[in-house]
Amino acid sequence: MQQLTPEGRRVVGDLAQRHGFGADAVTHMLFAVRDGNGTMAQFDHPEFAGSGQWMRGGMIMTGDMFNHALKGRIDALCSEISALLAAQPGLLHTGSSQSQSQGGGSRQQQSGGATGGAASLFAPDPDAQWWPAELGSPGAVGAQNDVRYAYFPDRRRLAVKLGERMTVHDTLDHRIGGFSQQQGRGASVTFTSQHGTVDLAALPPVGERPAPAAGPAAPARGEDILAQIERLGDLKAKGYLTDEEFARKKAELLARL
Repeated sequence: MQQLTPEGRRVVGDLAQRHGFGADAVTHMLFAVRDGNGTMAQFDHPEFAGSGQWMRGGMIMTGDMFNHALKGRIDALCSEISALLAAQPGLLHTGSSQSQSQGGGSRQQQSGGATGGAASLFAPDPDAQWWPAELGSPGAVGAQNDVRYAYFPDRRRLAVKLGERMTVHDTLDHRIGGFSQQQGRGASVTFTSQHGTVDLAALPPVGERPAPAAGPAAPARGEDILAQIERLGDLKAKGYLTDEEFARKKAELLARL
């Protein structure tokens, strides 16, 4: 987990004293607001009545829904953290907000979060940039469970890390605007674009295999399609595609042969 610098710990102590929360709770919220790009926070801490959400200038949700005094304190803390983060050069991004949905149907708003390490409050995070360096800086990042993604609109690329496996996908003409992972049996990973919902499997992988050495011919189209079907099978086996989604995409690929 990324750590705070001495200045970051000093700021946390000051916020904790003035807002009446523990240092651990303030640290938790500091990272939550940062990951929400300074405009929102998805948090889960006992001092904030469990899980909840803060949105700048919007609704505040907590596990203790009628505790308006607590909501006011959370809003004051998050608003001050947001202002502090905005003053950190290069920390926050201006990308469009992303969304995540969980198995129960609840949605989490997540803006293009910072990759960390650029501001004096946060120590460098060696695991922050897990995507290929040649893709540059993402317009939006997100994570849920063992899935992480980074979207590069200018390059039309989407990097996705499923557990320990990272793939880069061509987003084609899609402008990715949200991320959704359904939980439980038959879980799947989907994204939203101006065309609606798109399965991850519908975005062709690029750079997943090393470039062939000079001399051998490139794989035939049929071999490439069969390789894509094998990758779909891997995703289904790991629970990221339902049987119906796998069958539909497999039929679409076989129709191209």
